[in-house]
Amino acid sequence: MKPNPLSHRNPSAERRASFNRRQFLRGLGACMALPAFESLRPFQALAAPMVAPGTPGKVAPVRMAFLYVPNGTIPSAWWPEGDGGNDFALSPTLRPLETVRHQLQVISGLEDISANEGGDGGGDHARAGGTFLTGVRIRKTAGSDIHAGTSIDQIVANQIGHLTRFPSLELTCDAVRKAGNCDSGYSCAYEYNLAWRSPTQPLSPEPNPRMVFERLFGDGSRTERIQNLQRRQQAQRSILDFIRDDAGALERKLNGRDRQKLDQYLTGVREIEQRIEKAEQMPIINPDVDAPAGIPANYEEHIALMFDMLMLAFQTDSTRVATLLMAGEGSNRTFTEIGLSEGHHNLTHHRNQQEMIDKVKQIDLWYVKQLGKFLEKMDQALDVDGQSLLHHSMIVYGSGNADGNRHTHTNLPILLAGSGGGALKPGRYVKAGSAPLTNLFLSMADRMGAQGIERHGDSTGRLEAIG
Repeated sequence: MKPNPLSHRNPSAERRASFNRRQFLRGLGACMALPAFESLRPFQALAAPMVAPGTPGKVAPVRMAFLYVPNGTIPSAWWPEGDGGNDFALSPTLRPLETVRHQLQVISGLEDISANEGGDGGGDHARAGGTFLTGVRIRKTAGSDIHAGTSIDQIVANQIGHLTRFPSLELTCDAVRKAGNCDSGYSCAYEYNLAWRSPTQPLSPEPNPRMVFERLFGDGSRTERIQNLQRRQQAQRSILDFIRDDAGALERKLNGRDRQKLDQYLTGVREIEQRIEKAEQMPIINPDVDAPAGIPANYEEHIALMFDMLMLAFQTDSTRVATLLMAGEGSNRTFTEIGLSEGHHNLTHHRNQQEMIDKVKQIDLWYVKQLGKFLEKMDQALDVDGQSLLHHSMIVYGSGNADGNRHTHTNLPILLAGSGGGALKPGRYVKAGSAPLTNLFLSMADRMGAQGIERHGDSTGRLEAIG
């Protein structure tokens, strides 16, 4: 194991220094982090000692996120045409990403062997979800003695998380289930958690956009944030009402371009707040389903809100590490949004029936469209150095299942979006041959500035092909 140069740092001191250099708008019950402003440099230098290699002088940090979709894809509609490299045509499923193609790497050949049966019988969905970010075979149990591995997001967060308000952010657009039998004797914990703090401790993701909003912009403990929210709701006031004085004082320090950036940012926050308020006011469609107020009944809106919250967290440097479980592995959600009443999981077991295959293709395409909207916003939002948020990010999108009909875990559908601050070479179709998915994660950890990680799960080395 190589020595870790970060081991002698004082995380508490670095966190205080980081926050002292970062601008906040404060008010009663509100603490709103801001994006970087050119006018405030060097006073608002982002605390980013760990930037992409070979980019001296950059002040924008590198971020990474892992976005998970369930049940694999239809392979024939997923993979691009071409022999690899820059000369390729996006497949039918990936065409919604054409506008961000220059920031995209489609990577074939990656595999998650830990999700294979290995004598444990059924349970491919649990194994696919539970091993995706860990690369470690999970224990087959429906009891409390769950055992997986520490996920790569948490390994990186353990090294750099002290530089931001939140070491990492865990989100989901599905239920949160911590116990019970969800797949052939495997605990629900494996399917409903991407992030694992330790082999026995999954990090439960937050499904409620309201709670994410309050975490990003509220002040105090969780109980205090809820109390402050209740006061605002009773008074019918926006969180922006409580930071108005601070915002006015800040605006007077900014140049014209930054004043416009501040206005756009605050307008965006208010628009998100209004969308959450609208979801909270909607009548409960199914009283038998335990869905708290704030979770939109419309799945597309739920995903859009979570993507917007993730972008705000990156934009304000509130965190640099995030996971978003769009739906738990094995999800049998229906897609009435596109006229499909059958469950997703049921359709993936199509037995080569063309009508069912075509419906799965529609679902695959629908998910990629949601991804495309998010990546376009990330590519349009500028960081302090004039580059986009997407340029300074690494966004993995994929599934631990490849062909959902056969439950295969080789040649996984994996996308990597972003330039990693200039350390990656996007705009390519990368044929990785046959390599563990964890090799990709090791290479990403390097570009986040993580040190001393020789192996992760079943890794065999770095995936040098990405940059």
